[in-house]
Amino acid sequence: MTVKSDLQKAVADAQSLLGQYAVFAQQTQDKAVKKMFNELSDDMQKHIDTLNLRLDYLTKNNPMYQQEGE
Repeated sequence: MTVKSDLQKAVADAQSLLGQYAVFAQQTQDKAVKKMFNELSDDMQKHIDTLNLRLDYLTKNNPMYQQEGE
């Protein structure tokens, strides 16, 4: 795997977890658990943003990926 494909997989996995956290937060009646899942969602969104920034940087600045026409 290349760094680009690793980053893409990490983004996809993180987005999946983000969705799961949202579902878990909705399903629980426990306010503390709901708060925990919402905080985990916020953290995961930050991770996704960071991964996407790195992926964008890599795509724009690495000659190997510029040749792909992206």
